[in-house]
Amino acid sequence: MITFLLNDTPIEVEECAPNLTILDWLRTKKGKMGTKEGCATGDCGACTILVGEEKLNSNGEPVWHYKTMNSCLLLLGNAHAKHIVTVEAVTTGLYPTLNDLHPVQRALVECHGSQCGFCTPGIIMSMLALYINNPSYPGKKAAIHALGGNLCRCTGYSPILLAVEKAYSYERKNEPYSAMAAQFKASLNIGDDIPCLKNGSRTFYLPQSAAQLVELKARYQQAHLVAGGTDFAIELSQNMLLPDIIISLSQTSELCTLTDNSGELHIGAALPYSQFVDAFYDYYPESKELFERLGSNQVRNSGTLGGSIGNASPIGDPAPLLIALNATLDLLSAAGTRTINVADYFVDYKKTVIKSDEVISKITVPKRPDSLKLACHKISKRFEDDISTVCLVLSIEQTQGVINSARCAMGGMAAIPKRAAHIEQKLNAHPLQVSTFIDAASAINDDFAPMSDVRSSAHYRTTVSKNLLQRIGIEFCGAQPSSKNNNNIAITRISHASL
Repeated sequence: MITFLLNDTPIEVEECAPNLTILDWLRTKKGKMGTKEGCATGDCGACTILVGEEKLNSNGEPVWHYKTMNSCLLLLGNAHAKHIVTVEAVTTGLYPTLNDLHPVQRALVECHGSQCGFCTPGIIMSMLALYINNPSYPGKKAAIHALGGNLCRCTGYSPILLAVEKAYSYERKNEPYSAMAAQFKASLNIGDDIPCLKNGSRTFYLPQSAAQLVELKARYQQAHLVAGGTDFAIELSQNMLLPDIIISLSQTSELCTLTDNSGELHIGAALPYSQFVDAFYDYYPESKELFERLGSNQVRNSGTLGGSIGNASPIGDPAPLLIALNATLDLLSAAGTRTINVADYFVDYKKTVIKSDEVISKITVPKRPDSLKLACHKISKRFEDDISTVCLVLSIEQTQGVINSARCAMGGMAAIPKRAAHIEQKLNAHPLQVSTFIDAASAINDDFAPMSDVRSSAHYRTTVSKNLLQRIGIEFCGAQPSSKNNNNIAITRISHASL
C-alpha cells in the first residue's frame, strides 16, 4: 500500500496498475479534471502539479518543500509519503470573486494571461511554485526559467510574464500546504514493509533502503527499474510497455544523497537534477550549457543522473560530460559494490555492462584539477527542452602551454556515448594553440560514422562537430578568429533569458 496527501485529503491506494501515472489517476479515479493531458511526454506542461516532500533545512529542521513536476511522467507509486497539490487546491471556493482568487490566479486574469485556457492550470502551478519559494518578485529571468516547461499557443507569453510580476503586488498570501503536510506526516504509520501497489500478478515496489532494493533486484532480476520516470513513463504510454514488476529507486535513502568531499562529488543515482546541479556548477560552471537545457524545470525536478545513464541512450546529455570528466559509477548488488568508469559502462545501443542483479547506486565526479579547461556544447533543433543532435564535451589539462591530458566524448555520433580516441591522440602532447584543435577536428571521421535520421544528416553531424572543435580551440586559447584558418566564423555564445 502507498499513502500520500492529495490537496487536503489523505489517500491510501493498494490495488492499482503499477504503471498508472498520477495524471491518469487524477483524471480517471478522482475526477480532478483541472490537470490536463497535452502531450503526455513532459513537453507541454499542461499536466503540471506541485509535489511536496519533507527536507531538512540548514539548521537540520524538517520543512516541506514544493516543486513542479509533470504528472504525465510521475508514476502513482512514487507519490508515497508526499503531498500532491493540484490546481483545484489553489482557490477552494466554488464561486470565488476576483478578490478571493489566489494572487497568481488573480494576476493572470487581470493581465489577460489566459485565452483558450487549456494550458492555464499548468501555468498556474508553475507560477504558484515560484510564488511559494520566493517571498519577493525574483525577476523576469527567474520567471522565464520557472515557466520554461509550460507551452501556450495563444498568448505569446508576454501577459503571462507580466502576471508573474503582478502577483507580488497584492497582499502576500502564505501557503497553507506545509501545515497540512506536516499534520499528515505525523499521522503516518511507517513500518518495515516495502510500500507497493498490486494488480493481480503485477507489482510496483518502492524500497526505502539499499538493503531492500538489492534484495528485490536479486529476487526479480528482470524487473524494470525507475527513478524519476521521465523516460520510462513515455515507454509506458507510447510503446505500451506493460511490465510485470517495477522497482522504483526514488525513495531509496542511500541513493538520494549528495556528498561534497573537498570538491569530489558523490551523487546518488536517484537524486533529481535540481538537487545537485548547483553543487556541480560550483566546480564545473561550464556544465550549465547542458544541465540548464536538459528538459524543463519540471523534468529536472524529477529526472535523475542514474536514470539517464541507466537508460543508455546515445543522445543523453550527461554521459559525454561524465566521460570527459573521468567520472565513475558504483554498481550495487547483494554481493557488494563494484566501481567502473562511466566510459566503460556502455557496450552497444541500449546495451551495458550492468549485471541482472545490479543497480546504479552512485556517480562520483573527481575533483577538478587546477589546469583543467572544459567545454560543453549541445546542438539541437530547439535551443531548450530538446534532444541533442550532437553533444560534444572536451576537457584538457595543460602544462606550460602543452596539452598533457585530453578527454573528448560525444553523444549523437554513435550507438553509444563514446570517447573520441583519435581526437584525443591529436591533442595530447601538442601545443595549446588553435591549429592543434583544427588538426584534431580532422580525426572526427576516424572516431565516428554517424547516421542520418530525423534530427540531422550524417554530414551535418560531422561538419558541426569539426566546427565545434575549432570553436573550442579558439575559446581555450583566447584567440580571435582570422580568415586564414577559420573562414571568418564568428565565435559567439548564445545568450538566452532563461540561462
